Amino acid sequence: MADTEYSLPRAEFDKPVKLLIALAPFYRDIADNLLAGARAEADATGATCEVIEVPGALELPAAIGIAHRLSNFDGYVALGCVIRGETTHYDTVCNDSSRGLTLLGLQGLCIGNGILTVENREQAEVRADPARMNKGAGAAAAALHLVALTRRWGAPRKGVGFLPDAEELRIAGTSKGAPKA
Repeated sequence: MADTEYSLPRAEFDKPVKLLIALAPFYRDIADNLLAGARAEADATGATCEVIEVPGALELPAAIGIAHRLSNFDGYVALGCVIRGETTHYDTVCNDSSRGLTLLGLQGLCIGNGILTVENREQAEVRADPARMNKGAGAAAAALHLVALTRRWGAPRKGVGFLPDAEELRIAGTSKGAPKA
């Protein structure tokens, strides 16, 4: 069925893009395949990447949030794999890691979610394999498309609502008896 899926054309950039790839390597071979796909997609657009590893999928949103506050990445790629087990822990990890990434995205971060949530190892292997479903590349492509949209629509804004300009602030300050600057 993968051959019927549509993919957008590769994002193009006139200035360099810096991506953070946050990787949860619990299943190392699967994580390595996801990473290979993500790196290849980033390389194809001329983006540079930094890779960090975190203990598990639940830590991916926190790591990306920290990086956003303390660094200067244009976009983020979350990679990992959660395979259903015998307990409800699977549901918690899948739902909460996805929710965390979605909330960061709604705050304006350009994130590609490459956390595989599968029933068994075979499904994970097919999805992670760069020669097959290549979900690592798909996550990187998603982040890059969001970076392109952000650049198209201008610089990110701080907060929502009315912000007075500097002249209005100066006039407001002088009308209250404040000394002129």
